[in-house]
Amino acid sequence: MIEFNYETDFKLSSEDAISAWIKETIEQENHILEEVNYVFCNDDYLHKLNVEFLNHDTLTDIISFDYCVGKRVAGDIFISVERVADNAKDFDVSFNAELKRVIIHGVLHYCGYKDKTDADAKLMRDKEDFYLALYNQKFI
Repeated sequence: MIEFNYETDFKLSSEDAISAWIKETIEQENHILEEVNYVFCNDDYLHKLNVEFLNHDTLTDIISFDYCVGKRVAGDIFISVERVADNAKDFDVSFNAELKRVIIHGVLHYCGYKDKTDADAKLMRDKEDFYLALYNQKFI
């Protein structure tokens, strides 16, 4: 099950398509969807979580709490729509493109991908690009 929650005025325009895309991503990665909760919020909300739970006094676009067991995918993913908007401008991409990248980034972490080393970050980016292309081909 995938649920979308909102702690800001933002609302996804295509929850059904995004859910189907996330489910397919998890299946293609040979994992099983249990429960993933997305919470869309603002910078202040996510910053508070970052300080309280991770002891990081910085802004970020995404924080995920991983409850996966083996190949069973479960977790809470918090996304700052303000940070996504700023990053979209910095990377010269649309807000929707950057939002989808962040949405799938969290799921790919749950499927075992890391991004701390250059090699891991490149693999993560390649996977993001692959699944973004899948979304554009199949779910638009």
